[in-house]
Amino acid sequence: MLAKAQVAEVLAEHGQPAYRAGQILDWIYRKRIRSWDQMSNLPESLRSGFARDFPLRPLTYCLTKGSRDTTRKYLLELPDGRYVETVLIPASPALYGERSDRHTLCVSSQVGCAYGCRFCASGLDGFTRNLTAGEIVSQIIMAEELSGEKVNNLVFMGMGEPLANFRNLSTALEIITADWGLNIGARRITVSTSGLVPQIKKLAEIPQQIRLAISLHGPDDETRDQIMPVNRKYPIEELFGALRFWNGRKKQKITLEYILIDGVNASPGHAALLAKRAASIKAKVNLIPYNTVDGLAWKRPGDRACRAFQRVLTSVGVPATLRLEKGHDIDAACGQLRLKKERGLATD
Repeated sequence: MLAKAQVAEVLAEHGQPAYRAGQILDWIYRKRIRSWDQMSNLPESLRSGFARDFPLRPLTYCLTKGSRDTTRKYLLELPDGRYVETVLIPASPALYGERSDRHTLCVSSQVGCAYGCRFCASGLDGFTRNLTAGEIVSQIIMAEELSGEKVNNLVFMGMGEPLANFRNLSTALEIITADWGLNIGARRITVSTSGLVPQIKKLAEIPQQIRLAISLHGPDDETRDQIMPVNRKYPIEELFGALRFWNGRKKQKITLEYILIDGVNASPGHAALLAKRAASIKAKVNLIPYNTVDGLAWKRPGDRACRAFQRVLTSVGVPATLRLEKGHDIDAACGQLRLKKERGLATD
């Protein structure tokens, strides 16, 4: 997958007219062709040069796991033989008031993860490499082809820390939002981060009006240190300084993601402090009961405790949803993505 600037650069190197850029981008993102040979209005020499250096389909489909709630998890193989997962999540109008035609894709940005969030399966096997911009964008195209449905909402909450792959993420966001690319509205895109302060500020400066979600999971340093190792480098006061910087440049409300873990971060005191933190940056809160991960011993609180935690927030005017996870039965819920196929545990 290519950005407009890359196409223009290669065309200039080949002495080709600039209008070829529009032709190429139309073939890739509108017609969704699979081979450079299909670009019948381009010179053969140009097609062969692009084909050698820029594969159109860097991902290979492996298998689909379908959940009882119609969530689908796709396992995709990368050119180097590694794997990545992406999850297509249907709308739930009755539960959340979502549009019935809403299809959200949970996109991965890395193979593995280096940040070791204690609730998350993706980092258990460590970090392998960043995904290229083409590998990121290809997840969307392949999900649409495999499902036959238009993806109209994106969350960068899959495998990896998106902001640790900032350059490729930025290029992918350009392709995804551009009218010459996938043309998905920036306000339908959410980038989630564990809290990389310098990169949050860099992301605030890009032109696209995307949304930001913070994996907070603890309202104070003592609690968050247990769950989010990144907090030792970028403690809460520093993180919230970056979020105030974001608010000065973007219009959308920040979302604070908060996984409820029994006996760790789910007490009424935690709720009261979280409410104060959220109010200070006019954020909304997404509460997620902990999802079981093989190899991790934590447990979710009971439903009554979860709803009591939510009421502490809403009682002081902080918007707070209690999110019932989707895809739990196929290990596709929040924090569960992990490449079991690489260890021979997944079967088609």
